[in-house]
Amino acid sequence: MSNSAPIYTTSNDFHHIDLLAHFDRERIPERVVHAKGAGAHGYFEVTHDLSDITDQTLLKSVGKKVRATVRFSTVGGESGSADTARDPRGFAIKLRTDEGNWDWVFNNTPVFFIRDPAKFPHFIHTQKRHPKSHLRDADMVFDYLSQNPESIHQIMILFSDRGTPDGYHQQHGYSGHTFKWFKADGSFVYTQVHLRCDGGFKTLDDATATKIAGENPEYGIEALYNTIEAGQYPSWTAYVQTMTPEQAEKFRYNIFDLTKVWPHSEFPLRPFGKLVLNENPQNYFAEIEQAAFAPSHLVPYIEPSADPVLQSRLFSYPDTHRHRLGVNYQQLPVNAPIVPVHNFQRDGAATFISQGGRANYQSSVEPLTYAGRKGTLEGSARDPEHLARHESFVGGAYRDLSEVTELDFEQPRALWQKVWGDKERQAYVNNVSGLFKKVKDAGIKARQLSVWAAVDQDLSNRIADAVGHPHVQPLVVKPASEASRYRANLGFAPLSLPRL
Repeated sequence: MSNSAPIYTTSNDFHHIDLLAHFDRERIPERVVHAKGAGAHGYFEVTHDLSDITDQTLLKSVGKKVRATVRFSTVGGESGSADTARDPRGFAIKLRTDEGNWDWVFNNTPVFFIRDPAKFPHFIHTQKRHPKSHLRDADMVFDYLSQNPESIHQIMILFSDRGTPDGYHQQHGYSGHTFKWFKADGSFVYTQVHLRCDGGFKTLDDATATKIAGENPEYGIEALYNTIEAGQYPSWTAYVQTMTPEQAEKFRYNIFDLTKVWPHSEFPLRPFGKLVLNENPQNYFAEIEQAAFAPSHLVPYIEPSADPVLQSRLFSYPDTHRHRLGVNYQQLPVNAPIVPVHNFQRDGAATFISQGGRANYQSSVEPLTYAGRKGTLEGSARDPEHLARHESFVGGAYRDLSEVTELDFEQPRALWQKVWGDKERQAYVNNVSGLFKKVKDAGIKARQLSVWAAVDQDLSNRIADAVGHPHVQPLVVKPASEASRYRANLGFAPLSLPRL
């Protein structure tokens, strides 16, 4: 007989098999966009009463604090990409109110590249990797942007130094989208929400951002974590801009146009709250990677508008969460509301909150009641005929936003000519030329230069000189009057002159 020790096969070691099996499955799909991010917990406090514009309970409760979870992110890069990349930043907040979770899914810029939701997957593809070379491709980027000139306002912002914030916690946040805040009688105002960093919006120049990307790709995550650990809690003041339906009908731009801003001179910022981050997560995966934000997560008296891109996001965000986290993603501790859940959804993978033995259908003996709703929408206090015309007006957003007109260049032109000084103009030319010079296709270069020329001829000429390209003439677009035809057909006032 052999004196050697007994041989145990790996298959006999259940603990080893269980470890390997879990290890093989411990990664979940990263987000298609906003894959790289940082997060923290804190609270939102209501500081001003907004009962004159909405009957939403929280917004009428001065001094009320609700727990908040925030996730910051870049947009186009993978989960291992650099925090200082030139890219918009996501700024998502989950407020745990007494009436359910209210998610603010914001960005750090007040405008976006597109206003037609059907363009979004194509746009993101151009920001990712070429399917053949698997490389980032400047031709893809500017081929798309030059064919969609409504993107120029965002491009002006993105390639300024504002395009590289100094850490996630030193930037502003904007809803971008227009929402509707209701009163109990059915009347409403259109709103946009701004979060302004109390410490000021701080940015990095291109050279510094590039250097940091190579030396410390996690710069933003590290800075946020260390700031909170040191007790220097980042905070933001929340403001709301409001616009009545009547004002919307007279506004120079379509209020659902995600490429435009509402001038503060016409629609002042009204403070109403304070967001504070004072707690780092104990486990990043459980509390931040699994956090699922969606603009469809709303509370009573807050509703989406007819903004086409917002309407698309109402589906896309929950759908990607079901893909990444499972059908019961809202039952995960970081996503679960603090109020009891009463609905007819049952079962599925990872059921944590089963709702016990309650009926899972509309039962006559066990009726479903909705707790928390105080008051009901009783119908509009406004003229029903005017309301019907207004609904036709907002329905025209799809037609109004489907083509490019001179309106699309007014705000970018004001940014170049009136808001920026010589230093900001030169920084923009330097920043955008760094990527634009990599474009190989001559047709793409000429087309994109024509878009810049439509903003300002000097802007286009300076970029052309920087990349060694002949000067080009402005892109020919329809006049602003073309955008008012449907207004006139519906009996609304013509477009007013811009107030910059």
